[in-house]
Amino acid sequence: MFRFIYKVFFFLVLLILPFVILLRTASYLHVNYSLSPWSCIALSTFATAILMFLYFTFFYGKLTGRVGDLGALKRRFVIAILLVIIYAIQGLVLMNNKNLKSPELRTEVLGLHPILRLSLSTLVSIDNDLVITDATRNTADYKNMGLKTNERSLHYKQKSTGFAHAVDLRTKGKAEWKNVLINIYFRSLGFNTLRHKGTADHLHVSLFSEDHPHSK
Repeated sequence: MFRFIYKVFFFLVLLILPFVILLRTASYLHVNYSLSPWSCIALSTFATAILMFLYFTFFYGKLTGRVGDLGALKRRFVIAILLVIIYAIQGLVLMNNKNLKSPELRTEVLGLHPILRLSLSTLVSIDNDLVITDATRNTADYKNMGLKTNERSLHYKQKSTGFAHAVDLRTKGKAEWKNVLINIYFRSLGFNTLRHKGTADHLHVSLFSEDHPHSK
C-alpha cells in the first residue's frame, strides 16, 4: 500500500513540476532581477523545456535501455521546447468567456502582466469554475464603483512593464476549501494575495511592481 501511495505521489510531482518551473521561475526572475515580462517568460520556457527534455530522455531510456544518438537528443529537445512554447502561447492569448464576469473583461485580461496571465490560464485548466471579476482599471473605474481612488493601485498599467499587475477573482459561491487552495496556489508562485470585500467578496492577486514596491 505504501509503495502504491509513493508511486502516485511521485507521478503527481512529475506531472506538476513543469508547471511550477514555468511559472515560479518567471515570477522569481521578475521579482528578483527586474527583467522584462517577455524575458522572464522566455527564460522560464527554456528552463521548463530542459526539464521536459530530461523527462523524455529518462522515459526513452527506461523503454529502450539506451539514451539515443546526438540526432535523437536534438529532436527530443526541439519537441520539448515546442511543446512548452505552444502551451505558453495558448495560455497567454486564450481565455474562455465563462471564466470572465463579462465579455468586456477579455480586453482587460490581455492588459495583465504575462506572468499573471499565464498563471491564471494554468489555474483555469484545473478549476473551470474560476471567474475573473476585475483586471485592468483606471481612475474613472474607482469612481464608478463608488470607491476611493487609489493612485498606487496595481490594477493600473505600470510604467515599468506596460501591464497591469493585479486581478480580482470571485470567491462568493465557491467552496471555502477551493478559495484556500487558490490562495495557496498564487502565494506559492510568488504572488501577493488579499481577501477583501471592496464591492464584493473576492480574492485580490497581484504581482510585485517596481513602480509601487510596497503596494499589493
